[in-house]
Amino acid sequence: MPEPAKKTVSAFVKKPKTQEAVEGSSVVFEAQTEKRDAKVKWQCNSKDIVSGDKYTIAADGNQHSLTIKDVSKEDANTYAVIAASSKVKFELKVETKPAEGSDESSVEPTVQPVTSSTEPEQAEAPPAAAPSQEENSATAQDTLPADEAQPPDTRQDLTGLFTEKPQSGEVTVGENIMFVAKVNAESLLKKPTVKWFKGKWMDLASKSGKHLQLKETYDRSTKVYTFEMQIVDAKANFAGAYRCEVASRDKFDSCNFELTVHEARAPEGLDIRAAFRRTSSDGNEDSGELDFSGLLKKRAAPTSHDPDVDVWNILSHAPASEFEKIAFQHGITDLRGMLKRLKKMKKEEKKSEAFLKKLDPAYQVSKGHKIKLAVEVANADVDVKWLKNGQEMHPTGSKYIFESVGNMRYLTINNCSLADDAAYCCLIGEEKCTTELFVKEPPVNILKSLEDQMVMKGDRVEFVCEVSEEGANVKWEKDGVELTRDESFKYRFKKDGCKHVLIINEASKEDCGHYKVKTSGGDSMAELMVQGDVNITDGNDSNSAVHGQKQLEVYQSIADLTVKAKDQAVFKCEVSDETVRGTWYKNGVEVQPDARVNISHIGRIHKLTIDDVKPEDEADYTFVPDGHAFNLSAKLNFLEVKIDYVPRQDPPKIHLDCMGRTADSTIVVVAGNKLRLDVPITGDPAPTVVWIKGEKTSSVKPDDDETEEGTTSSIEGQVITEENGRVHVETTKGHCIFTIEGAERQDEGVYSVIVRNPAGEDTAEINVKVVDVPDPPLAPKILSVGEDSCVVQWDPPQFDGGQPIIGYVVERKKLKSYRWMRLNFDPYTDTTFEAKRMIEGVLYEMRVYAVNSIGMSRHSPASQPFVPVAPTSEPLGLRVEDVSDTSISLKWRRPERIGSAELEGYGVEYCKEGTDEWIPAIEGLTDRTAMIVKGLTTGDKLQFRVRAYNMAGPSAPAILAQPITIREIMQRPKIWLPRNLRQTLIKKVGDTVNVVIPFQGKPRPKVTWSKDGEVLSPQFASTRNSEVDTILFIRKTERKHSGKYDLQVQIENVEAMAAITLQIVDLPGSPLDLTVLDTWGFNVALEWKPPKDNGNCEIAGYNVQKADKKTMEWFTVFDQYRRTHCVVSDLIMGNEYFFRVFAINLVGFSPEPCCTKDSVFIPKTGIVYKPPSYKEHDFSTAPKFTHPLVNRSVIAGYNATLSCSVRGIPKPKVTWYKNKMDISQEAKYRMLSKQGVLTLEIRKPCPFDGGVYMCKAVNDFGEAIAECKLEVRSQVPKVDKKEKKDAKN
Repeated sequence: MPEPAKKTVSAFVKKPKTQEAVEGSSVVFEAQTEKRDAKVKWQCNSKDIVSGDKYTIAADGNQHSLTIKDVSKEDANTYAVIAASSKVKFELKVETKPAEGSDESSVEPTVQPVTSSTEPEQAEAPPAAAPSQEENSATAQDTLPADEAQPPDTRQDLTGLFTEKPQSGEVTVGENIMFVAKVNAESLLKKPTVKWFKGKWMDLASKSGKHLQLKETYDRSTKVYTFEMQIVDAKANFAGAYRCEVASRDKFDSCNFELTVHEARAPEGLDIRAAFRRTSSDGNEDSGELDFSGLLKKRAAPTSHDPDVDVWNILSHAPASEFEKIAFQHGITDLRGMLKRLKKMKKEEKKSEAFLKKLDPAYQVSKGHKIKLAVEVANADVDVKWLKNGQEMHPTGSKYIFESVGNMRYLTINNCSLADDAAYCCLIGEEKCTTELFVKEPPVNILKSLEDQMVMKGDRVEFVCEVSEEGANVKWEKDGVELTRDESFKYRFKKDGCKHVLIINEASKEDCGHYKVKTSGGDSMAELMVQGDVNITDGNDSNSAVHGQKQLEVYQSIADLTVKAKDQAVFKCEVSDETVRGTWYKNGVEVQPDARVNISHIGRIHKLTIDDVKPEDEADYTFVPDGHAFNLSAKLNFLEVKIDYVPRQDPPKIHLDCMGRTADSTIVVVAGNKLRLDVPITGDPAPTVVWIKGEKTSSVKPDDDETEEGTTSSIEGQVITEENGRVHVETTKGHCIFTIEGAERQDEGVYSVIVRNPAGEDTAEINVKVVDVPDPPLAPKILSVGEDSCVVQWDPPQFDGGQPIIGYVVERKKLKSYRWMRLNFDPYTDTTFEAKRMIEGVLYEMRVYAVNSIGMSRHSPASQPFVPVAPTSEPLGLRVEDVSDTSISLKWRRPERIGSAELEGYGVEYCKEGTDEWIPAIEGLTDRTAMIVKGLTTGDKLQFRVRAYNMAGPSAPAILAQPITIREIMQRPKIWLPRNLRQTLIKKVGDTVNVVIPFQGKPRPKVTWSKDGEVLSPQFASTRNSEVDTILFIRKTERKHSGKYDLQVQIENVEAMAAITLQIVDLPGSPLDLTVLDTWGFNVALEWKPPKDNGNCEIAGYNVQKADKKTMEWFTVFDQYRRTHCVVSDLIMGNEYFFRVFAINLVGFSPEPCCTKDSVFIPKTGIVYKPPSYKEHDFSTAPKFTHPLVNRSVIAGYNATLSCSVRGIPKPKVTWYKNKMDISQEAKYRMLSKQGVLTLEIRKPCPFDGGVYMCKAVNDFGEAIAECKLEVRSQVPKVDKKEKKDAKN
């Protein structure tokens, strides 16, 4: 099985869903990211959304939300949320706000988020494969994965049962991972069942065990089922495609996901020598055998690049004796399930000779659509049969169409319905291929919702709704509790096509509540209110209710009215019965409707409306409901008002709340938007209005025409006319409307409005401020660059748009690319930004946007192209070659890491000890790795350093370990190592070591001895130094003195090194486990193990000796024998021998031999008789009843026995039962067993003792059961002969 491609894991844990909202309401979309503080961006129609009056964006950890206020039809768009490389789309559907009734109060619209029955494919499909490593850094932020690239699943998302689907994941070998699926059961009629699969058909339910755990939980509050699959201690062969399927009656859903298993990484910096350790009991690290276990444990498991192995293919070709071994190798724990599946596979895996291409395992089609099933046959002339649920199919009109084109055979099903959801089979002779067709039923929507009802107690109530599908199943609930048909027939359910009716007979107070109807596509709720009996009385009539008739209740009575002439008078009343009609009377005379008088009856409300009231309309008005003995009365009073007209003049007045130039009174408008000021004005006569952009300078009163014009104002500025320009004025009665179409920056300023009439003048000033997005910043500058980063700086824009700058957005792109990538989603407040995750050696450009509360500016000009380059690493191995009175010679090696930029050269600097001033040794750089620094002062102590330079600047310096004194070295240090010390020096334990090594150097050098990197201590070994040589002296050697000794001779920073190796050897230990393998004729085969201690040198061989038991004199059989097993020959028959083995190394024999525990006897041939061996016959058998129990009928009071016989080896254990209850411990029964005959004795049984008796025999090889029925009859009373005679007479 090839390894699946790695897929990008979605950055969202919870995704926003499509919602519906009513105009004027608010709606909230929520999302949850996998990582905390992740950068999230919201879009509307692919345009970024910024928080403001319309939108509110909130983020709390990994919880993010978008709130849209005052929803309108323009907000019905496609929205998206972006995090990292994941993008989820969703929609907002806006419904028209319902019109308010004439007599009902206004109801605040509410938002009910409704999950769309068909979610956007972009949000639910798994993201496409991640881009390559080179493209990822440049396009990860601005290129989203293409959802259309994902191949469709043939069984995916039939009804959308999942509320949370398992996501693809990655895990390292040996770690754990969990996949979670959630199903909302609120609309399900049956508990959902979940199956987990690996690949296409491997059901994981039978694999549950050590590595796989399945768990199921249910939350009663949310009615959500949570299904978990946890993989424990993951292995490499666990990787692949998985599928989760959920089903509930006729609903089905499935989801595919991937598991990628990574190999464990090998530990870095593995020291092979340190991984070896010795097994020594004396604490000496140089003694004992080499133990490789530390190396094996730390080394990573080898990575296998072979494709996944199909274990079922291996099992199908392997013999049955190898099944258990193969299952163990591949981690299969359920052997019984494996054998069942393998048996089924062997039946099905026969290579098809009739089919070249079979049907897919499953197909999916929407209800009402068509689907075509296709197979490819080997013989183009062969006839095929199509079966549906095992029944042969025949062409029926246009429903089923059979086609044959070459080798292809097609079955087309038109207008698919739920009846077509079945198993289909294509049959050729005896060969067949099968598939399953799943018909996706569209969600059932509610076309006509329930309506609230108010009825009287005892009335019949009908709730009616209409759905989109005929015969659809619906569920009725009352206050959240499902309604069912009960024995009292309180609730009845009626179905008529698309119409569904809930009928409540004889409604009572207990039936009040909220009733809800639910379908797979939504729900609808209505309220039922039940009123009590009506009892209305008034003073004139004591019996207001008619006997035998339902009483009428008055909700609102008519009231007295007082109206003026020309006004409208409305009498209104409300009763409890909508069907009741009534009559209106005026002073006892029935009112007839005409042009001024209108009578209306709408539901429970009755109205009498009189327009243009006149004095003759003043009277008593009465409403009498038909069929009820009461009336409602009220009086209409006419109010006559006399008005004397007195002409007056009012000075003009401007009524504004935003006059002046304060911050609170400034009108702010966004550039491009429309500004409309509706200025209320008063004055009599109507004043004239003048709008001027500018300021008023003074007011004067002219001498002439003083009475007509009054005062005038001298104004400087531009007069705004009523022409239809972009800025215009419109004057109406009592109002003056000032309008700016598409506000621009030049429209900002102070506007004066002047109103005049003969009574005076009024002036007001309005300050208008136009705000806009800011100007683009200037071209950014690159301050510095690194290996994969750069620091960019820019200047703020010259104009901030009238609002403070809240931040900047930075973008970059490759020089040869056309795609800009955004580096930050939240505005960045500083003007210096560090861009990271760039590719070293690639040309880049940067640009910046400025952001204020209005929006984002245009982008700035691009920066100069630049290349991210890092300085090289420091030069290596800086050392001093030679020193003179005025110069020094230095050498070094190239840096380990050069980078993508070329190395320009090296800079050498020095400084005096005690100062921090570094002086260049030469002007410029050198391209060589050696330099002689001249012109130095004799006797100065100087410190030197070397740095490598490239276009990114200098690297870290390489500095000498200590300062150098500038003076000539008379003689360089040199060690004359004797020839015999150039090889390993071998000494025995207890010997004396005295090593003399001459050297040279002037002035007298410093001599240092060390072992394994540590300076020798006087307690470990003694050293003596002179001007010309050094001595290493060990008085009495031990095994711990073995190792490598380093000698260092140093003058200033010039040094010489030499090393000697010392090996201290000792006698080996005794061989182990000497055993006699076999004895035949004159020969004995021996075997032993090497000694644990080899004496710190190689084992040269073994010395094998024998001894006769009679004399116990030892003779050598083999000497310097190198193997660990041998055959000793030429032994004497009839004698007994002992054997022993010595280990030999460079020092000698081991102190103690390894001896055989027992003597070995050499038998004489032909004397001992060996009888033939026969396999003993196994007589073991399972218990078996040779004579079963027999049903019996006994008389109460007489002992009864039940007998049977049984056989079995070993002797079975017998237990008696009565009615399956153990009676072994009851005193009433006695059990006997003799020669296999079993007897149960029942002492004086009574009728209670009757029943089914069972005898059970059990041994190690099985069990047997025998049963019988016992009937106990009552005793017949005895009749005397005398009584019989009397009876006959």
